[in-house]
Amino acid sequence: MKEDFLHYIWQHQYFDKTALVTTNGEPLQVLRVGFYNTDAGPDFKEAILRLGEVEWSGSVEVHLKASDWHRHYHQHDPKYDQVVLHVVWQADQPVLRTDGSAVPVVELQGRVDLGMIHTYEQLRESKNEIPCAPFWPGVPEVTKALMLERALIERLEEKGHDVLQVYQAATHDWEQATYHALLRAFGFKINQQAFELLAKALPFQVVRKHQRNLLQLEALLLGQAGFLSDPEDEYAEQLHREYAFLSHKYSLQPLQRHQWNFLRMRPANFPTVRLAQLAAMLHQTNSLFSKILETDAVKKYEQLFQAPVSDYWQRHYMFGRPNKTSSKSMGKSSAHNLVVNVAVPILSAYAIQSSERTYLEKAVNLLEQVREASNKYTRLYEELGWQAKSAADNQAALGLYKRYCLPVNCMRCAVGNKIMKKNSASL
Repeated sequence: MKEDFLHYIWQHQYFDKTALVTTNGEPLQVLRVGFYNTDAGPDFKEAILRLGEVEWSGSVEVHLKASDWHRHYHQHDPKYDQVVLHVVWQADQPVLRTDGSAVPVVELQGRVDLGMIHTYEQLRESKNEIPCAPFWPGVPEVTKALMLERALIERLEEKGHDVLQVYQAATHDWEQATYHALLRAFGFKINQQAFELLAKALPFQVVRKHQRNLLQLEALLLGQAGFLSDPEDEYAEQLHREYAFLSHKYSLQPLQRHQWNFLRMRPANFPTVRLAQLAAMLHQTNSLFSKILETDAVKKYEQLFQAPVSDYWQRHYMFGRPNKTSSKSMGKSSAHNLVVNVAVPILSAYAIQSSERTYLEKAVNLLEQVREASNKYTRLYEELGWQAKSAADNQAALGLYKRYCLPVNCMRCAVGNKIMKKNSASL
């Protein structure tokens, strides 16, 4: 047994409260269990209890053994002086606050349904990637749907907080934060790290000054990426001269060409082509952040992300290597990838920062418009009978798996909660 089980038992009050008393024999009545605390300090805050004839308001701390209080040094931590009840499975010793006063203790051993304990142990010891797989078919569809919706919102909020960290580091400049998110996503996993390094090596303030000049944008992006050190044709030489001037002006230090991956890639996905597409998009869109806030349809995002590249890159995949096929604009699936990994996180971040939930709803709506192929996470749930239909479903499945199933956090999951209740004889 782990503490998460006791947290769950206390939060939902799934124990026998008949003649409930503390270890000192004092009658105990729970008026409010308190709010689960995910930060440092006691496990539940703002609980209200009646001990004997006196009503107490404060925190509740939960441990498997009462002695864990001293093992965690709570007797020396003033944050735990506000604890009015110590909830334990086994009361093996008295506990004290920093001033030496005793903390009331209640023991739950013998008060919890054996069927619930057995189900918990089955989930905890499961060898399935989805711990509740044997129970999944018996869970109501509405419970699963609501939990997946919750997992989706939590995932979007998590992505939003990641963007907000960049926004704060960018001195609260949304355009700069969007630029970093865009470059990170342009790596499409294989070159993600290189694009992240490029975002740091080429400040957005420099890009912003030259956004109206496509030649200079290509020179900055391709030069900083390390692709202009040895010009292979006349156009590369032209970009090289432009980059030499700009890099001296802004004291830029380029990346190394070997940091980019070309292996096992289709030519249309080469980093040189991606950089040309990025230059075209930045040139076409003066304020990407504003566009993201305003745009509400995936079709419009496709137009935004599929800006036509310059004439040279219409006919080349790499410098000095002409290609017969033309048009190197970004494909539809890649544009949809940017919707999921740029537009949606930016909208989620802005929803948190502005406290305007409509932007989070807009992010969800965009994901529902994107038809995305199944992945290894969605397939885990599809094998149990659930069907993903959109990028929203894919993100929900990913969130559910990483936050709940992988760490076996069943006690915090609505599906796990339903299974626990169903397999308890007393509930």
